[in-house]
Amino acid sequence: MEEKRVNRKKSKKRWLKITLAVIGLLILGIGLYGLSIYGNARDTVNEKMHEQIDSIDRNLTKKKVEASEQLNVLLLGVDEREHDSGRSDALMVLSLEPKNEEMQLISIPRDTRTTIVGEGVEDKINHAYAFGGSDMSVATVENFLDIELDYYVRMNMEGLQELVDRLGTITVDNEIAWNDGEYDFNVGPMEMDGDQTMAYVRMRKQDPNGDFGRTERQRKVIQGIIDRGASVGSVTKINDYIDVLGNNMATNMDFDDMKMLFNGYRNTRKNIDSYQIQGNGTNIDGTYYLMVPDEEVQKVHGMISKSAS
Repeated sequence: MEEKRVNRKKSKKRWLKITLAVIGLLILGIGLYGLSIYGNARDTVNEKMHEQIDSIDRNLTKKKVEASEQLNVLLLGVDEREHDSGRSDALMVLSLEPKNEEMQLISIPRDTRTTIVGEGVEDKINHAYAFGGSDMSVATVENFLDIELDYYVRMNMEGLQELVDRLGTITVDNEIAWNDGEYDFNVGPMEMDGDQTMAYVRMRKQDPNGDFGRTERQRKVIQGIIDRGASVGSVTKINDYIDVLGNNMATNMDFDDMKMLFNGYRNTRKNIDSYQIQGNGTNIDGTYYLMVPDEEVQKVHGMISKSAS
């Protein structure tokens, strides 16, 4: 009997060791996989996405982040196709104010007429990108609103299609009905793949609100991507998304910048406000422009500068 008890104890210890070993291997495997994802994300951001520009003072921005001061980020949605230098389809100034946990999103209509810094001509604000890329877009928006930008993020609109397809589909709440000859867009919740998403954000002529309605649909798509991305639980897909972003996004943030923003500014999502710059449409020499009154420019300048002052 005593010998059987000893054997049972040895057997239990042996199985306990095996179990612990398996658990240890699982933890090690998960840890290594996590490190590989982390490493891939770091390398993708620093080697493929990171692009410095002259119009933003990197050292000044880092001091602001360390002091938890307000940051202003220019979001550029760029339509770059083959044999085309591209134009910024969407321009938005995102202000992050961590002390009051506030986020503000100001949309700038792409047809807004202003001085293109570096060219010295009056033109549509979205043409700044065609003339001088992200650097000239930043300088032009800073001059237009008399503000200081700390970061920029540029996303190729073609990349949205690939990202949505990797996610599967996204759902948006469509507010107007239309048909583009290929797809029917009905009022209400719509589930869309990447190709439908591009048709959805590009339509403008059938929208009674023109560019304003188009900008609103762009916002809905971004929200749909965030909602869908948050619901996808498989970590094995993370590297897919990182690769898509690496091929279609550029920013002056490096990986450490992103980590600091995540840690210090993520609570700004608690209070979100948005506004679209207003103006009056006019034709000059056969070209349509949105003329923004000085009073509107001053109003928006005050909205952005209010928290920073």
